[in-house]
Amino acid sequence: VQLQASGGGVVQPGGSLRLSCTASGGTFRTYTGGWFRQAPGKEREFVAAIRGNGGSTHYTDSAKGRFTVSRDSAKNTVYLQMDSLKAEDTAVYYCAAGRPILSQIATVSQYFYWGQGTQVTVSS
Repeated sequence: VQLQASGGGVVQPGGSLRLSCTASGGTFRTYTGGWFRQAPGKEREFVAAIRGNGGSTHYTDSAKGRFTVSRDSAKNTVYLQMDSLKAEDTAVYYCAAGRPILSQIATVSQYFYWGQGTQVTVSS
């Protein structure tokens, strides 16, 4: 599975962005699609995930109520709609695919495939 992330950019606080992660070369719809982010000098952290085959969605506490993860299986794409963006959301965002068990859904090492990252900058 090859993943291509897109949709990053510069936005003012309170603004919105939608990230896309399009897969090729595999049955992406059967994988959990995850979003992670990494700010300068920090470790990569979990943001959100959607289980395969129309499964459940999961969010880190800071994303709940502001971010929405979804997928369009026909387009082999997972999305991350980000609203009410804050300066602390600034990071490189990565999409990933894996088959983590539910208790490990936020664990970086449980994801086999990674996209190249897209920069999100929230600044006035």
